[in-house]
Amino acid sequence: MLTRRDILKSFLGLPVALTACKTDYAQTEITGEIVGASSSMGHILREKRNWVRPKAPTGEVDVAIVGGGVAGLSAAWKLKKEGIEDFQLFELEPRLGGTSASDSANLANNTFKQVETGGKYGYPWGAHYLPVPFRENKDLVGLLNEMGLIDSRKENGDLVISEEFLTRDPEERVFYKGRWYEGLYLHAGESSEDRRQFARFERLVAYWTGWKDSSGKRAFAVPVAVCSNDSEVTNLDAISFAEWLRLNELNSARLLWYCDYACRDDYGLRLEQTSAWAGLFYFCSRVRRPGGDSQPFITFPEGNGRFVRHMASSVDENAHRGRIVIELKPLDGGVEVLILNTQTQQIELLNANRVIFAAPLFTASFLIQGFAEARPFDPGQFRHNSWFVANLFLKDRPKNRFERDFPLAWDNVLYESRSLGYVTSTHQKGIDYGPTILTYYYPMAETDLRTGMSKLLALDWKELADICFTDLAQAHPDIRLLTQRIDIMRWGHAMISPRTGFIWSGEREKAAKPYRNIHFAHSDMSGIAIFEEAFFHGVSAANKISQEVRG
Repeated sequence: MLTRRDILKSFLGLPVALTACKTDYAQTEITGEIVGASSSMGHILREKRNWVRPKAPTGEVDVAIVGGGVAGLSAAWKLKKEGIEDFQLFELEPRLGGTSASDSANLANNTFKQVETGGKYGYPWGAHYLPVPFRENKDLVGLLNEMGLIDSRKENGDLVISEEFLTRDPEERVFYKGRWYEGLYLHAGESSEDRRQFARFERLVAYWTGWKDSSGKRAFAVPVAVCSNDSEVTNLDAISFAEWLRLNELNSARLLWYCDYACRDDYGLRLEQTSAWAGLFYFCSRVRRPGGDSQPFITFPEGNGRFVRHMASSVDENAHRGRIVIELKPLDGGVEVLILNTQTQQIELLNANRVIFAAPLFTASFLIQGFAEARPFDPGQFRHNSWFVANLFLKDRPKNRFERDFPLAWDNVLYESRSLGYVTSTHQKGIDYGPTILTYYYPMAETDLRTGMSKLLALDWKELADICFTDLAQAHPDIRLLTQRIDIMRWGHAMISPRTGFIWSGEREKAAKPYRNIHFAHSDMSGIAIFEEAFFHGVSAANKISQEVRG
């Protein structure tokens, strides 16, 4: 049995654990629960049960979509736009969106009440922003236009997004040694050597931002499919981001923290685990020209749940929640789809002409009959990391300790923490007082990804809530007194890990090819788990099927 000190030491470090264990942490007034993401239901795929198959199909469909995350929804949205109506989407969870899912809550009698739609306060369970895409990303631009987010165009054709949908100021701050400072890179107290190294790092980023191969392809761009595969670029995948920084004589503690934070933020990995290619992708891919600013963020109180809700609204009659596909059996001219209704425990058999596999790729060998015996790619190479996300419902805003502290921002990061801090989900509403919701993110970032998942799933709500409160209490001593409720979601397989050597190993390219009548579509195929990549692969799979349907 692990003690409270053991758990806090493992997640937050010994100094924090020792300090915390001297204080009372009673949470009798705080309610909450672990929500969503059913690990027990998802793991039935590994059990290889002998399901009792119906004697005859219960239905037929042209296209079956496995998975209702962003990739699956994007595929469904695109099929609908192409005039293909005969498709069905199946999602294990009761909510669509995967790691872009969201919820909302009403505030009544000073107590937060969860509601499915129309709540006063929206909040995310994962991804919470989308950088403004470049004009070349036509399908994604089309989605934004359909949602009414585009205000105008610049002379070069790039988008101008309506101000109300861009992150409002103040955007971000960092907590360091008892004080809040503006921005994410810590300039306060930096030395001349820190400044020199940061300037050198920016010059290297500018170099790779402007780099192009002989055919005009950029080294780093979104989606990954349009990046150059020139060896000068792909060789970066053979070393870690930590090694790349060392080779470039960059060892400033502040710079290393900044780059490590970037890896934990987008990939759930530490600096030493992340491919140098993926590390530079974070800094270069969303910058139009060398030395330019990164694209601004589109965000909503519910994060990327707004995009999920829009796409889901157009395909809702084709989407089935609480239905897990447990087997795909390729046949000549089609695929048998075996489905478990998680509410009734009934088995359904569907005949599909084609399948879009929008589930994580490591599940392919569990789901597709015959795949493991003659696999076209190695699903074991697509390794996922684990996170937990907590939404704290506060009756009032936490106060800064000092008047000169930088004020509460959208993104609030604790420099001396292993977490990513929190996002103020009500920030976009422009109401800077009263009740709020803080969305806290903790990536496991373990060297052994499976160990990280085991550690996470072994803890209950009270233990995870205590980690969250203890961490945030470093900046907000009154956080427990302000919190009325804390709900937690454990993501056992949160997103693909662009570890050293994976991006350009060749496995992604193999997965891009259909397996018989099954088309793969997931952000796994990019090696980078961001909204744009999931959207790209969903739309690409739909385009391929559209071409097949039209002969």
